[in-house]
Amino acid sequence: MKKPKGIFSELQSDAPAGLVVFLVALPLCLGIALASGAELFSGLIAGIVGGIVVASFSGSALSVSGPAAGLTAIVFAALADLGSFEVFLLAVVLAGALQVILGFAKAGIIGYYFPSGVIKGMLAAIGLILILTQVPHALGYDANPMDMGTLGMMDNEKSSFPLIENLKTIWLSFQAFEIGAIIITVVSLAILIVWDLPFLKQYQFFKLVPGALIAVAAGTIINQLFAASAPALVLSGNHLVELPEAESAADFFSFFTHPDFSAVTNYKVYVTAVTIALVASIESLLSVEAADKLDPYKRNTPTNQELKAQGIGNMVSGLIGGLPITAVIVRSSANINAGAKTKMSAIIHGVLLLACAVFIPMVLNLIPLSCLAALLLLVGYKLAKISLFTEMYKQGLRQFLPFLVTIGVILMSNLLVGIGVGMVLAIFFILRDNYKTPYFFKQLSNTDGKFYVLELSEQVTFLNKGSIQLALDDLPNDSRLVINGSKTVQIDYDVQEVLYNFYNYASQRDIEVELIDIDFKGFNPSEAH
Repeated sequence: MKKPKGIFSELQSDAPAGLVVFLVALPLCLGIALASGAELFSGLIAGIVGGIVVASFSGSALSVSGPAAGLTAIVFAALADLGSFEVFLLAVVLAGALQVILGFAKAGIIGYYFPSGVIKGMLAAIGLILILTQVPHALGYDANPMDMGTLGMMDNEKSSFPLIENLKTIWLSFQAFEIGAIIITVVSLAILIVWDLPFLKQYQFFKLVPGALIAVAAGTIINQLFAASAPALVLSGNHLVELPEAESAADFFSFFTHPDFSAVTNYKVYVTAVTIALVASIESLLSVEAADKLDPYKRNTPTNQELKAQGIGNMVSGLIGGLPITAVIVRSSANINAGAKTKMSAIIHGVLLLACAVFIPMVLNLIPLSCLAALLLLVGYKLAKISLFTEMYKQGLRQFLPFLVTIGVILMSNLLVGIGVGMVLAIFFILRDNYKTPYFFKQLSNTDGKFYVLELSEQVTFLNKGSIQLALDDLPNDSRLVINGSKTVQIDYDVQEVLYNFYNYASQRDIEVELIDIDFKGFNPSEAH
């Protein structure tokens, strides 16, 4: 597969993909702003900056940045703690500056230490959360409009178990559904599914025109037909997209808010800045790595450059009144699934967000949420399809359990806690394997039953001290042992001490010991005899 030559070389693929991402990003930008307790326009600003500024500086080909669900709880708490949105914006600017510093300090490498099972678990969990949070909108239950369930991050007023909150909302939605919304959802889903059928991709029309565009247009037209011929089915008010409308250029620029630099001496600002910088950096690195795994061209993103790009984006967003930004896997996966080839698609999505905020918010306000919910339901399914679970199961418990636990904890808690618990479990398996395989202990056949060989592996660490000590303790008296270190590159001091002590006192158990390529680095076993 031939890689794209530049960001302008694949506009026929990137332009429709950018449109799809824009359609996915719009409700997410607004929903995250609402869930964070911030002005709706701040979410749009973050989406615009994430698309235009971050993508321009980023080395990632396909990841998309914007306001992140994983930061919702942090933003909500910070706004309450800092007392004003302007002071919070100062923390966002400082967080961005810290990310730039981390980029120059080459801290981007930390993203490589997250196992594949944990990353795939994060993807699947976000997919499941998307499905759970979009079911109410698909059924027309929009009591809390545009609230995306914060993708696993709930505010302090709600249950500490987001999954329970999502299930409660779904239960309520089945009791207060809208027939019109269900019709629009079913039609939109049908269009999206049919559009993805392989045999249709042989036709140029289906390649060039994204199914999401047709689904959104169809849903909007159907709702207008309801208004004309079936008023009982029409969706209005909080069932539709809600964007702020500016009547003039001056009115539009009045939506911008600037940081309160007088709060620079407030220590809480720095605590918030550090928290945002660390969480946003980790989430960005994980999302970028996940996007790289989904990239059909298997391009690798320079992570230090990504930290700098995210930092610049957060500084700009904070300076003009936007929420903090991270790379986000939902929009990134939508971008990839829509056929994007270069980062031009992310830039296009940012330009479209800006254009809509300036020129046509009244047009977008005609789009039913149930129509966008259908699009997000399909994105969620693609992230958490059954075949992914089957694939991970076939890889064995070492991969499957961290994958499954990461999903479960994210659903019951939040993104970062889930990743943390998944990491702990993955590290446990690594330590367990390290504990079990640093040496091979065997009894030679065709002997009198008392001839053994202890063959050490390439790396023997202090973690292996206990198992080696137990193996030596279980060795029968009046036997012979060959300790072979010919394959070993490094032996920790703790293990050297165990081997030396055994060699030194083996004669007391009538055990004959032969050493092969063992260097005790300061110990001299021969002096013991």
